[in-house]
Amino acid sequence: MTDPRHAHETENGRYYTDPAGGPDLVSVTNVLDTSVNKTRSLMPWAVKLTVEWILDHRMEVARRAITDRAELTKQLKEIHREARETAADLGTLIHKAAEKRLLGAPFAVERDVAPYLHQLELFLGYWGVDINKHVEAAEITCFHRRLGYAGTADLMIWLPTGEGRALELWLIDFKTSATRSAKAVYPENTQQLAALRFCETVLLPDDSELPMPAIQRAGVLNLRAKSHALVEMPADRDAHKAFRGALVNALWHHAAPSSYPALLAPDQPVPARWRNFRKVA
Repeated sequence: MTDPRHAHETENGRYYTDPAGGPDLVSVTNVLDTSVNKTRSLMPWAVKLTVEWILDHRMEVARRAITDRAELTKQLKEIHREARETAADLGTLIHKAAEKRLLGAPFAVERDVAPYLHQLELFLGYWGVDINKHVEAAEITCFHRRLGYAGTADLMIWLPTGEGRALELWLIDFKTSATRSAKAVYPENTQQLAALRFCETVLLPDDSELPMPAIQRAGVLNLRAKSHALVEMPADRDAHKAFRGALVNALWHHAAPSSYPALLAPDQPVPARWRNFRKVA
């Protein structure tokens, strides 16, 4: 996970502080993490990863299943969590390296990041990108104060995709993975891009503001160790409408109590450890 300017973690996920002094704004990714069910993709991946580990360590598992069952179970539960954290850390490093490259800032390329950065270089070369001319912004914070959300756009860039190879302004989000196809995307990626595309303002490095640029096209740039692909997404008003529904749902969940009082019958004794209860009058 990247660490955008003005973003901070809360018990309800990431929010953005408004430098103008307004209320905190929920992050776009927080909205989607709260509202989109990802178990259909994450659960099979977690099971596959755990099964592969068991098969690779089958003799150890057979022995510890008898002699060390509790600790073995604990370790097996952590396999997919550790893998996700490792992937997230690598993704953060790739995002930071890509930002510095696109802004022309000096940086050291770490070994694990180098293959992904090479694919970014190939992307820039194939599209004839001059970062001094064609990069409009990288890692720029976008606000929609009226709806109460904010997010960070990975890249705004001019690409020759219009009629007669005319330049068009693209909003691009980087996605990294060690296992998924470079052509693979998730439906919620469209909502994420639409939420950013239809923000009201962008914040410059000195916290001054400009209107959100008129984005013409949007897509995901999948960076893999050995390949890459730009996948255009229909980040239109319909996708933004769907995101606004997810936004309402997420904010409801964030504001909802974590518990409610249990209802007891008039003559029912209160259990000794209950603190949150209400009796029927």
